Order: sequence, then C-alpha cells, then structure tokens
Amino acid sequence: MSRPELSLSLQFADARHRAQLPRHKVMRWIRAALELPGEIAVRIVDAEEGRALNHDYRAKDYATNVLTFDYSHEPVVGADLVVCAEVVEREARELGIELLAHYAHMLVHGTLHAQGYDHEEDDEAEAMEARETEIMLALGFADPYQKR
Repeated sequence: MSRPELSLSLQFADARHRAQLPRHKVMRWIRAALELPGEIAVRIVDAEEGRALNHDYRAKDYATNVLTFDYSHEPVVGADLVVCAEVVEREARELGIELLAHYAHMLVHGTLHAQGYDHEEDDEAEAMEARETEIMLALGFADPYQKR
C-alpha cells in the first residue's frame, strides 16, 4: 500500500535520543499514520521547553509526552509535533517497553491528533486507540494499550 507524501522537518532541541531517531524511522512512523499528504515538523525538546509549551498553550504546568499543533487537515495535513525526550524516556521505563516503541507510539498518536482524532470522549478515545493499535502492529510494535 502506498503511503501519502510527507515533508518532514526533524529538530533536536534535546539531542539525548538523536541516534535512536533517524529521519527514515521517524518518517516511516508518521507516514504510517497519515491519511493525506503531510507537512510536519517534529521537535524533540527537554522538560523545560515541554513544560513551557504545555503551560502556554494548554494551561497545564508540566511537561507532557507529545503536544500536537495542527494547522490544517486537508488537502495537506500541516502540524508541529513536540515530543519531550525526558517524559518519553521516563514513561517507557515505567511501562517496561523499549524507548523506540514509545517514541513510535507518541509520533503516531500526535500524527492522528494532527488529523482531527481526539480522545476527550469515551467513543473518540476507543476509535483513536484502535487506530493507534492497528498502526503500531503494522509497524511491527506491540499493542501500546495491551495490559502488561
């Protein structure tokens, strides 16, 4: 199956995991979740920047794993995905999963948000989680919602 075109900007404000996030892998994960062509910037940040962005844009005073700033859904998906390296690393350790698998999941999750998926309501959450699971399995990762 052919995947949509993707223009990707990959930025490392926090370079701690740069070696584990080569451009071709990040592109593969995002393209797997894209339903239309995309212009997406991925910025890997530290906890300080993650917390500041979450505070400024969501009024939450903590760093979160991934923030999605979506600008357009069609005909081209336009978004910035901000991923906090420290949070992703901590969550992977706490969940007992590979760091790479958790990064893939966070990028798939953020890409789905960029296309209008949400998880505020139970039915939305079920649909989004089902789509994430389908994508992660297709990428060769475990179901991110399976109880460990």
